[in-house]
Amino acid sequence: MARQERAIRTRRTILEAAAAVFDERGYTSATIGEILERAGVTKGALYFHFGSKEELALGIFEEQLAVSLPPQSSKLQELVDSGLVLALRLRTEPLVRASVGLALDQGALGLDRTPAFGMWIDQTERLLNEAKAGGELLPHVDPAETAELLVASFSGVQLLSQLRCQREDLERRVVILFHHLLPGIAVPAVLARLDIAENRAAGLVAQGRMEPVAEAG
Repeated sequence: MARQERAIRTRRTILEAAAAVFDERGYTSATIGEILERAGVTKGALYFHFGSKEELALGIFEEQLAVSLPPQSSKLQELVDSGLVLALRLRTEPLVRASVGLALDQGALGLDRTPAFGMWIDQTERLLNEAKAGGELLPHVDPAETAELLVASFSGVQLLSQLRCQREDLERRVVILFHHLLPGIAVPAVLARLDIAENRAAGLVAQGRMEPVAEAG
């Protein structure tokens, strides 16, 4: 058990170091040597967990989504919570900032479709499908199309916030985004019950209700 815990800590240390280097230097300019120096681990330790720089980037993408939020009676509330918490984490966690930077770097991984957006869209679409099954969405709403719209809109909002003020006002901008988009997809009774307060994410974190998902292996 101690060995497993040590491996988990080492993996996290490597991911955080890679995130910091990617955030500062960009994916293309960042080198494995810089990441090793920042993490303070051996090359063997890094390659035990990640076979390449691309795998490191994919690990960062997965960490962005690997957060377990408390379940709510409304799936749309869970969607709101995930967006507000992501906004908070973008302001406070280099690893999450790096994941978004990588996602917006079209050629970062040399792939036609940046995996981060696929993961993010799939997660959002799952929540929207559950919301539709629960009668929370208006009849015309297509979960797949709506998921892409929400992810694209959030990406644009966070980029504008970054350029204007280093994301200091990101939670407020995300609240505005939800207030504009949700009336077009939510049934009125559900919309009226949604908590879209700017300080909601901070409250969840302060109460210790947001815990990282346990890593496999």
